[in-house]
Amino acid sequence: MQDIGMQYHIHCKPGDIGRYVFLPGDPGRCASIAALFENPTHIGMNREYNIYTGYLMGEKVSVCSTGIGGPSAAIAMEELAALGADTFIRIGTCGGIDLEVLPGDVVVATGAIRYEHTSLEYAPLEFPAVPDFEVAAALKAAAESLGFRVHMGVVQCKDSFYGQHSPEKSPVSYDLLQKWESWKKLGVKASEMESAALFVVASALGVRCGSCFHAVWNQEREKAGLYMPMTEDTSGAIKVGIEAMKRLILADKK
Repeated sequence: MQDIGMQYHIHCKPGDIGRYVFLPGDPGRCASIAALFENPTHIGMNREYNIYTGYLMGEKVSVCSTGIGGPSAAIAMEELAALGADTFIRIGTCGGIDLEVLPGDVVVATGAIRYEHTSLEYAPLEFPAVPDFEVAAALKAAAESLGFRVHMGVVQCKDSFYGQHSPEKSPVSYDLLQKWESWKKLGVKASEMESAALFVVASALGVRCGSCFHAVWNQEREKAGLYMPMTEDTSGAIKVGIEAMKRLILADKK
Protein backbone atom coordinates (compact mmCIF):
# COMPACT_ATOMS: atom_id res chain seq x y z
CA MET A 1 0.00 0.00 0.00
CA GLN A 2 1.43 3.38 -0.98
CA ASP A 3 1.94 6.14 1.57
CA ILE A 4 -0.70 8.37 -0.02
CA GLY A 5 -4.35 8.81 0.80
CA MET A 6 -6.49 7.26 3.51
CA GLN A 7 -5.20 3.98 4.91
CA TYR A 8 -7.82 1.27 4.57
CA HIS A 9 -8.10 -0.12 8.12
CA ILE A 10 -6.83 2.58 10.46
CA HIS A 11 -8.65 5.35 8.53
CA CYS A 12 -5.71 7.77 8.77
CA LYS A 13 -4.18 9.97 6.10
CA PRO A 14 -0.79 11.70 5.73
CA GLY A 15 -0.25 14.17 8.55
CA ASP A 16 -2.44 12.31 11.06
CA ILE A 17 0.35 10.18 12.50
CA GLY A 18 3.65 10.93 14.19
CA ARG A 19 6.96 9.26 13.51
CA TYR A 20 6.84 7.69 16.99
CA VAL A 21 3.91 5.37 17.77
CA PHE A 22 2.69 3.41 20.80
CA LEU A 23 0.87 0.15 20.12
CA PRO A 24 -1.37 -1.07 22.95
CA GLY A 25 -3.73 -3.92 22.25
CA ASP A 26 -6.75 -2.57 24.10
CA PRO A 27 -8.53 0.39 22.45
CA GLY A 28 -9.52 1.52 25.94
CA ARG A 29 -5.86 1.96 26.90
CA CYS A 30 -5.26 4.60 24.24
CA ALA A 31 -6.82 7.48 26.18
CA SER A 32 -4.58 6.74 29.19
CA ILE A 33 -1.49 6.84 26.99
CA ALA A 34 -2.61 9.95 25.09
CA ALA A 35 -3.26 11.73 28.40
CA LEU A 36 0.53 11.84 28.82
CA PHE A 37 1.01 13.57 25.45
CA GLU A 38 1.17 17.33 24.99
CA ASN A 39 -1.96 18.58 23.18
CA PRO A 40 -3.46 15.17 22.38
CA THR A 41 -6.10 14.96 19.65
CA HIS A 42 -8.39 12.01 18.98
CA ILE A 43 -7.87 11.18 15.31
CA GLY A 44 -10.61 8.57 15.17
CA MET A 45 -11.52 4.92 15.61
CA ASN A 46 -12.27 2.18 13.10
CA ARG A 47 -12.61 -1.49 13.99
CA GLU A 48 -10.02 -2.17 16.72
CA TYR A 49 -7.88 0.83 15.78
CA ASN A 50 -8.33 3.74 18.21
CA ILE A 51 -5.90 6.56 17.42
CA TYR A 52 -4.68 9.71 19.14
CA THR A 53 -1.87 12.05 18.13
CA GLY A 54 -0.02 14.61 20.22
CA TYR A 55 3.54 15.62 21.12
CA LEU A 56 6.39 14.52 23.36
CA MET A 57 9.45 16.75 23.66
CA GLY A 58 8.21 18.71 20.66
CA GLU A 59 7.95 15.64 18.40
CA LYS A 60 4.68 14.37 16.98
CA VAL A 61 3.72 11.02 18.50
CA SER A 62 0.70 8.76 18.15
CA VAL A 63 -0.99 5.84 19.86
CA CYS A 64 -2.88 3.22 17.88
CA SER A 65 -4.53 0.17 19.44
CA THR A 66 -4.13 -3.12 17.59
CA GLY A 67 -6.74 -5.41 19.11
CA ILE A 68 -5.79 -8.97 19.98
CA GLY A 69 -3.23 -11.03 18.10
CA GLY A 70 -0.72 -10.79 15.30
CA PRO A 71 -2.89 -10.24 12.20
CA SER A 72 -4.45 -6.98 13.34
CA ALA A 73 -1.16 -5.79 14.86
CA ALA A 74 0.63 -6.40 11.54
CA ILE A 75 -2.05 -4.45 9.66
CA ALA A 76 -1.64 -1.51 12.04
CA MET A 77 2.15 -1.46 11.66
CA GLU A 78 1.97 -1.75 7.86
CA GLU A 79 -0.45 1.17 7.53
CA LEU A 80 1.25 3.35 10.15
CA ALA A 81 4.62 2.79 8.46
CA ALA A 82 3.06 3.74 5.12
CA LEU A 83 2.23 7.10 6.74
CA GLY A 84 5.80 7.64 7.90
CA ALA A 85 5.96 6.04 11.37
CA ASP A 86 9.31 4.39 11.99
CA THR A 87 9.58 3.81 15.74
CA PHE A 88 7.09 1.64 17.63
CA ILE A 89 6.68 0.64 21.26
CA ARG A 90 4.12 -2.00 22.16
CA ILE A 91 2.65 -1.36 25.62
CA GLY A 92 0.83 -4.55 26.49
CA THR A 93 -0.11 -7.08 29.13
CA CYS A 94 1.29 -10.53 29.67
CA GLY A 95 0.99 -13.57 31.87
CA GLY A 96 4.13 -14.61 33.70
CA ILE A 97 5.80 -17.96 33.05
CA ASP A 98 9.07 -17.58 34.97
CA LEU A 99 8.36 -17.87 38.70
CA GLU A 100 10.28 -14.65 39.35
CA VAL A 101 7.73 -12.59 37.37
CA LEU A 102 5.23 -11.13 39.82
CA PRO A 103 1.93 -9.45 38.96
CA GLY A 104 2.65 -5.75 38.58
CA ASP A 105 6.21 -6.29 37.34
CA VAL A 106 7.34 -4.92 33.98
CA VAL A 107 8.65 -7.33 31.35
CA VAL A 108 10.76 -6.08 28.44
CA ALA A 109 11.09 -8.49 25.53
CA THR A 110 14.56 -9.32 24.20
CA GLY A 111 13.04 -11.80 21.77
CA ALA A 112 9.75 -13.55 21.03
CA ILE A 113 8.89 -17.16 20.31
CA ARG A 114 7.08 -17.35 16.99
CA TYR A 115 4.34 -19.73 18.14
CA GLU A 116 1.91 -17.89 15.85
CA HIS A 117 1.31 -17.68 12.12
CA THR A 118 1.36 -14.01 11.10
CA SER A 119 5.15 -13.74 11.11
CA LEU A 120 5.43 -16.69 8.73
CA GLU A 121 3.96 -14.51 5.99
CA TYR A 122 6.86 -12.06 6.42
CA ALA A 123 9.91 -14.25 7.09
CA PRO A 124 10.84 -17.95 7.19
CA LEU A 125 10.72 -19.59 10.60
CA GLU A 126 14.52 -19.57 10.88
CA PHE A 127 14.48 -15.75 11.12
CA PRO A 128 14.40 -14.60 14.76
CA ALA A 129 11.75 -12.30 16.19
CA VAL A 130 13.83 -9.72 18.06
CA PRO A 131 13.22 -6.09 19.03
CA ASP A 132 15.36 -3.19 17.92
CA PHE A 133 18.27 -3.04 20.36
CA GLU A 134 17.99 0.71 20.99
CA VAL A 135 14.28 0.45 21.76
CA ALA A 136 14.74 -2.50 24.12
CA ALA A 137 17.62 -0.73 25.89
CA ALA A 138 15.53 2.43 26.26
CA LEU A 139 12.69 0.41 27.80
CA LYS A 140 15.05 -1.26 30.29
CA ALA A 141 16.61 2.07 31.28
CA ALA A 142 13.19 3.68 31.60
CA ALA A 143 11.84 0.93 33.86
CA GLU A 144 14.89 1.05 36.09
CA SER A 145 14.89 4.84 36.32
CA LEU A 146 11.23 4.81 37.37
CA GLY A 147 11.87 2.20 40.04
CA PHE A 148 9.90 -0.71 38.60
CA ARG A 149 10.86 -4.35 38.95
CA VAL A 150 11.83 -5.22 35.40
CA HIS A 151 12.57 -8.56 33.73
CA MET A 152 14.45 -8.76 30.44
CA GLY A 153 14.02 -11.90 28.39
CA VAL A 154 12.22 -13.94 25.78
CA VAL A 155 8.43 -13.96 25.65
CA GLN A 156 6.16 -16.55 24.06
CA CYS A 157 3.61 -15.42 21.47
CA LYS A 158 0.62 -17.50 20.50
CA ASP A 159 -2.59 -17.15 18.51
CA SER A 160 -4.97 -18.83 21.00
CA PHE A 161 -5.55 -17.31 24.45
CA TYR A 162 -7.45 -20.40 25.60
CA GLY A 163 -4.84 -22.68 24.12
CA GLN A 164 -2.64 -21.35 26.92
CA HIS A 165 -5.21 -21.32 29.70
CA SER A 166 -7.31 -24.39 28.86
CA PRO A 167 -4.95 -26.52 26.76
CA GLU A 168 -6.47 -29.78 27.96
CA LYS A 169 -9.68 -28.95 26.03
CA SER A 170 -7.86 -28.81 22.70
CA PRO A 171 -7.59 -31.78 20.32
CA VAL A 172 -3.88 -30.92 20.12
CA SER A 173 -3.40 -30.64 23.89
CA TYR A 174 -0.41 -32.99 23.64
CA ASP A 175 1.47 -30.37 21.63
CA LEU A 176 0.35 -27.33 23.65
CA LEU A 177 1.30 -28.89 26.97
CA GLN A 178 4.64 -30.21 25.73
CA LYS A 179 5.61 -26.85 24.24
CA TRP A 180 4.61 -25.04 27.45
CA GLU A 181 6.99 -27.24 29.43
CA SER A 182 9.71 -26.34 26.94
CA TRP A 183 9.11 -22.61 27.43
CA LYS A 184 9.46 -23.08 31.20
CA LYS A 185 12.70 -25.03 30.89
CA LEU A 186 14.10 -22.40 28.51
CA GLY A 187 13.53 -19.60 31.01
CA VAL A 188 10.85 -17.79 29.00
CA LYS A 189 9.61 -14.82 31.02
CA ALA A 190 5.99 -14.45 29.95
CA SER A 191 3.30 -15.16 27.38
CA GLU A 192 1.49 -12.64 25.16
CA MET A 193 0.12 -12.44 21.62
CA GLU A 194 1.57 -9.68 19.44
CA SER A 195 5.31 -9.09 19.72
CA ALA A 196 6.57 -11.92 17.52
CA ALA A 197 4.51 -10.61 14.62
CA LEU A 198 5.45 -6.99 15.31
CA PHE A 199 9.17 -7.70 15.56
CA VAL A 200 9.25 -9.65 12.30
CA VAL A 201 7.05 -7.18 10.44
CA ALA A 202 9.28 -4.36 11.71
CA SER A 203 12.32 -6.17 10.32
CA ALA A 204 10.56 -6.64 6.98
CA LEU A 205 9.60 -2.96 6.82
CA GLY A 206 12.92 -1.60 8.12
CA VAL A 207 11.43 0.13 11.17
CA ARG A 208 12.19 -0.02 14.90
CA CYS A 209 10.02 -1.86 17.43
CA GLY A 210 10.22 -2.93 21.05
CA SER A 211 7.76 -4.20 23.66
CA CYS A 212 7.11 -3.76 27.35
CA PHE A 213 4.37 -5.46 29.33
CA HIS A 214 2.48 -5.22 32.57
CA ALA A 215 2.38 -8.70 34.14
CA VAL A 216 -1.26 -9.36 35.04
CA TRP A 217 -0.71 -12.67 36.78
CA ASN A 218 1.50 -15.77 36.68
CA GLN A 219 -0.23 -19.12 36.26
CA GLU A 220 2.93 -21.01 37.18
CA ARG A 221 3.16 -19.20 40.52
CA GLU A 222 -0.52 -19.99 41.06
CA LYS A 223 0.12 -23.68 40.36
CA ALA A 224 3.01 -23.61 42.83
CA GLY A 225 0.86 -22.02 45.54
CA LEU A 226 3.00 -18.89 45.62
CA TYR A 227 1.94 -15.32 46.33
CA MET A 228 0.12 -14.09 43.24
CA PRO A 229 -2.21 -11.07 43.59
CA MET A 230 -3.70 -10.43 40.15
CA THR A 231 -3.46 -6.82 38.94
CA GLU A 232 -4.82 -5.18 35.80
CA ASP A 233 -3.40 -1.70 36.48
CA THR A 234 -1.32 -1.01 33.38
CA SER A 235 -0.23 2.49 34.43
CA GLY A 236 3.30 1.32 35.24
CA ALA A 237 3.95 -0.13 31.79
CA ILE A 238 2.46 3.00 30.23
CA LYS A 239 4.86 5.22 32.19
CA VAL A 240 7.78 3.02 31.15
CA GLY A 241 6.76 3.21 27.48
CA ILE A 242 6.40 7.01 27.59
CA GLU A 243 9.76 7.48 29.32
CA ALA A 244 11.47 5.13 26.86
CA MET A 245 10.05 7.01 23.89
CA LYS A 246 11.31 10.29 25.33
CA ARG A 247 14.78 8.76 25.56
CA LEU A 248 14.60 7.63 21.94
CA ILE A 249 13.42 11.06 20.78
CA LEU A 250 16.27 12.71 22.66
CA ALA A 251 18.81 10.29 21.19
CA ASP A 252 17.45 10.86 17.70
CA LYS A 253 17.69 14.64 18.12
CA LYS A 254 21.34 14.33 19.11
